[in-house]
Amino acid sequence: MEGRVTRFALLLCITVAASASSQTCDPKEGNENPWVYLSERELIGCWTSFITEDKAEVHILNLNFGATDGKMFSLEMTNAKPMHLILTSKDTTYGLYNLNTDVNVHIHNDSTIALIGNQHKSNIHKEDFPTQDEELVKWTKQKFGGVTSFTTIQNLKNISSTGTKGTKPGTQYCILKNENASEKHFMKIETAPLASSFKSCSPQQQSRGDEAELHIINIPENTSVRNISLRSNVSLSGATKMTSVFLRGPQGTTWIFHNPLHTKFGSNNDILLPTITHRIPPSVTLNSDNAQDVQSKALDHFKATTFTSYTELRSEDPLVLLVLGRKGNPAAPEPKSATVIPNAANEGQQMPLLMQLYTSPDYHSPLDPNTKVQSDKRIYAEISGHTYGDFVLTIKVINCFVHSKGSCPLVKELPFIPEACSLNSCRNSTRLSFSLDQLQELTSTTWDLECSVKLCYSEQCGDGGRVKRNLEVTQPCLQPPPPPCFDFGLPGVLGIAFGGFLIGVLLIGALWFIKIKTGYPTGLDISSTAANLPGCPCSGAKRQPVSTNLSPSENSSANASIGSTQSTPTSSMA
Repeated sequence: MEGRVTRFALLLCITVAASASSQTCDPKEGNENPWVYLSERELIGCWTSFITEDKAEVHILNLNFGATDGKMFSLEMTNAKPMHLILTSKDTTYGLYNLNTDVNVHIHNDSTIALIGNQHKSNIHKEDFPTQDEELVKWTKQKFGGVTSFTTIQNLKNISSTGTKGTKPGTQYCILKNENASEKHFMKIETAPLASSFKSCSPQQQSRGDEAELHIINIPENTSVRNISLRSNVSLSGATKMTSVFLRGPQGTTWIFHNPLHTKFGSNNDILLPTITHRIPPSVTLNSDNAQDVQSKALDHFKATTFTSYTELRSEDPLVLLVLGRKGNPAAPEPKSATVIPNAANEGQQMPLLMQLYTSPDYHSPLDPNTKVQSDKRIYAEISGHTYGDFVLTIKVINCFVHSKGSCPLVKELPFIPEACSLNSCRNSTRLSFSLDQLQELTSTTWDLECSVKLCYSEQCGDGGRVKRNLEVTQPCLQPPPPPCFDFGLPGVLGIAFGGFLIGVLLIGALWFIKIKTGYPTGLDISSTAANLPGCPCSGAKRQPVSTNLSPSENSSANASIGSTQSTPTSSMA
């Protein structure tokens, strides 16, 4: 019985040891590494459409050489178009040239470049010009009027003209930026291979198809490389499968990841993400550069059972560009925009951002971009971002503006209030609210809501760009004002009655005053008027005596009047 137990324990130990050994591998030089390979670094340069007045091109070559390179090159320009070629280098180097009569070469008075040739020696010009890149471009513009191209070449062996035009349609201004010199079709560049050595391996037990790939890159302690640029060329199915990368290097090493979409990181060094201008601090501690130690640490960090590839790089070049992915795969596109804007054009940003609008603080039902919002309502917004890897960024809103889309452009700052949100609900996002009251009196109803944000990681913040959202605003329905209603109480009634009484008293007093001043009018004597009215009961009243003593003139006048009066009926009767 004891023998069986002993044999079972021995078999179990062998199985565990075999399983452990299958999770790691021993790197070998010369092993074909299908996953990680060196590529020529993108160096600064420019390419324009400029030519001089005499139809000559102006090209600048900046030559860099490694410490162990032979530092010799050849210059073949027999079929080149007319040009001025400016050569500069900080290293001592020797060049064999072969030119035609239309090619003029310019080198510095104290240049470390020694040109050797038997023809057209008069086409070699020594001049005093600056050696710094930007200053050299300025000097060239002042001397020739512009620059057709500026090219930086590492470890040049041979450069020759293809005989085609060296201009590029577009701008005439040389702006130095990272470029791929192989795209310049007017010249053929051959460089020496980088002085590097690779060790690589893959474990026997590969990950299943549904598991994430895990790639391990190790820079040993005794190498001089300290800055490694990394570009992903991994083809992802459906863009949902994550790729894990474990990066290990000596203290002071910086890994620069240019397109880290759908990538998880783990490293004992700083990782720089230039697309969002952020530096990720070390997430693990690992001082050993032993292959088995590094592989075990990577498996433990990502909680994985196996990995896809292990690469050990030794390079004499302090700057290296590594490509992660199988050769021949189409390169994964680098992020060109960092703003996801519904119904709006994307603008250059550092990180993909999205703004959603809500009408209630529960943030449950986002508004459709075409839904109109009443200007008297409070609007709630959530700004979220897609991060690279498994780290968490904090989004801080700096300011918000609205831009009208009408015929008269108008920009107004929109005050906002940050809304409380838990870390679980607001992972890589932030919430805020604002009022649209100040838009009620404006005629425009279509606006662009734009907010500027900062991205923060471990108390360090960088510019996060801007995020836009279309906003349709409608004015609230205004009810017509009700007709005025007069409510008279007891005081009002008494006041009106007293006012009417007072007006009546004043009118009566005015009439009495008029009577006193003007006297009693005879036309209004009731008794005299009634005496002359036939049938009036008052006609028999006693009359006042009338005097009969008339003057002779009055008497004669009266008699004449009577006579004429009495004769009228007679004639009428006749």
